[in-house]
Amino acid sequence: MATKGRMLSDGVGTEDPSAVAEAIKRAQDFLFAIQHEEGFWNCELPIDSTVACDFLLYYFWTGDTDRIPVKRIADFIRGRQLECGGWPQFPGGPAELNATIKGYHALKMAGDSPNAEHMAAARVKALELGGIPKMHTWGKLYLAMVGCFPWDACPLIPVELLLMPKWFPVHIYRMSSWTRNMLVPLSVINHFKPVRTIESCPDLDELYPEGTLGSDLSLPWSKDTFSMKNVFLALDKMGRFVNHLPEGFTRKRGLKLAEQWICDRVGRGSDGMGAIFPAIMNVLIAFELLGYSKDHWLFKKNRRHFEELCMYDREQPIPLANDRTDYYQNGEKVEPGWRVGPCYSPVWDTALITMALGESGIGHDDPRMAKAGDWLLDREIGLRGDWKENCDFPESTGWAFEFNNEWYPDVDDTFQVLLGLSATGATDKERLAAATDRGMRWCRAMQCREGGFAAFDKDVTDWWLEAVPFADHNAILDPPCSDITGRALETLALHGYGQSDPVVQKARRFLIDTQEDDGSWFGRWGVNYVYGTSHAIRGLKAIDEDMSAAWVQKARNFLENIQNPDGGWGESCWTYHDDQTRGIGPSTASQTAWALLALLCFGDPDRASIQRGIDYLLKTQKEDGSWRYDEFTGTGFPRIFYLKYTSYQWYLPLYTLAKYRKALG
Repeated sequence: MATKGRMLSDGVGTEDPSAVAEAIKRAQDFLFAIQHEEGFWNCELPIDSTVACDFLLYYFWTGDTDRIPVKRIADFIRGRQLECGGWPQFPGGPAELNATIKGYHALKMAGDSPNAEHMAAARVKALELGGIPKMHTWGKLYLAMVGCFPWDACPLIPVELLLMPKWFPVHIYRMSSWTRNMLVPLSVINHFKPVRTIESCPDLDELYPEGTLGSDLSLPWSKDTFSMKNVFLALDKMGRFVNHLPEGFTRKRGLKLAEQWICDRVGRGSDGMGAIFPAIMNVLIAFELLGYSKDHWLFKKNRRHFEELCMYDREQPIPLANDRTDYYQNGEKVEPGWRVGPCYSPVWDTALITMALGESGIGHDDPRMAKAGDWLLDREIGLRGDWKENCDFPESTGWAFEFNNEWYPDVDDTFQVLLGLSATGATDKERLAAATDRGMRWCRAMQCREGGFAAFDKDVTDWWLEAVPFADHNAILDPPCSDITGRALETLALHGYGQSDPVVQKARRFLIDTQEDDGSWFGRWGVNYVYGTSHAIRGLKAIDEDMSAAWVQKARNFLENIQNPDGGWGESCWTYHDDQTRGIGPSTASQTAWALLALLCFGDPDRASIQRGIDYLLKTQKEDGSWRYDEFTGTGFPRIFYLKYTSYQWYLPLYTLAKYRKALG
């Protein structure tokens, strides 16, 4: 069957079956060309302009602007402004309020005149969107530190939270790991309530629709008198009264516990607090307020990791380009321009890429694969981190997303590393077997009560916490989701667990219960219904689900109904804001691959939708073996923060073409 070949649409053919084979070979060569000599891959995570704005804000707040290339950063921010004057959360998206105010504020600090045309346009758009009073809470907190928003109008984040017993309804271990990472240092900042006026931007009065005196800056009450939101707002007012009293024993003890909590997590096994930008920045501010000198080893360590998130050209004052990251253009290594990332993703990238290379025929005996496997094995975590507060698994294990983040291994990364290690092997077979066994048992222990799997924690699903005043970042919880659960089933099946296994049974039921009416699944960590549906179908196929069942066929129909005329699939981040746009967007290599990987699970590679999708991947591959697009197909926090996983555009088409070749026989 496969030797006869196929002619795809628009004349791209496999009459010579080498067409797919050649595309696979070029993709393999490209990926090996960008492998680090230590064995890992570390691909960039492009994001919106808000992180660059916060980076600039921090250095203006500290007065250390001589450490950074202010002009280059301002150019970076200015270059992402839309014609309407605002800034978007993702390429192709509309102007968004928080991004627009941050962009305007950053450029004003950097010296742009408020009367300049681009600043006037930004101001008009910010006011049109509601101005500073409508910003998210944590954006207001940053403005309060520079005197552009009153501290009294910010929600209270009391350090006393760390004194609460675990049974208390509001406790840090009832919150997501990323919220804890940001919240604990913010509680320290909230305690001191610092105000440092920036000379170039002493205020932002022009971004208040009715002026600062006329604006209503209070948090809005719910119309439902007995709602959880109103309960927490009432508690917030009570807390403010207590917070204005002289420091007592509980405040001092809470502050000390917060300081110790931060120091523990920064000091051992971490590239800064949680190895993520916002938490690291908050800790730097908290350290300074707590009296740590800039020569203190913890401050220096945290700031080093903070600045390593930035990529500079070598002529900049501090060439802190992270030498663990290589950049390529048309197959040639190039020096990066200035930009800042939210974190690094080497464990994730390496596990994904090795899985694709293994599927495409690169075996364990290839020394490049063995080196990658050894590197992954060395990243197994040797500390029982925050997850132990909600899970009694007795051993330390798991893998994190970043280079070093021992307090926060995550379930999705661990499942993916187990998939990657099965493709690469490792030099020490006994150690590999032991680590694989530990990792699998830990993941199984982390299954949530609903049957699905979450990212970092187990059973962090207390719905009432979403009403906490400081929780409007839309990510205070870490609920189980369909995409991670699909990957879980895929990994469990690979390691011999079938439908008779109770963990598999509960995960399968979770997917059945969370399927949407149109047959799709919501994608929490990728954009969006294409991502969620792909992972759910692949997980179900792995456990030998009946793929002819009507409810599974409904998912297939969903994917085929949203295929674009060019043969690819695409979906915008806007689907998180407007459900009616699901499945709509320009085609990308990663989303096309996700859809095809799901459709190939139904056992008919000659199906027209698959042929057109394969055609799209073959036509869009670059000469160097890569694929490229500008769209963001990754999700940080829905409706808040999106990003692009560069590795997705490179490994996913390879993985898909390899699966397609196998399906042809």
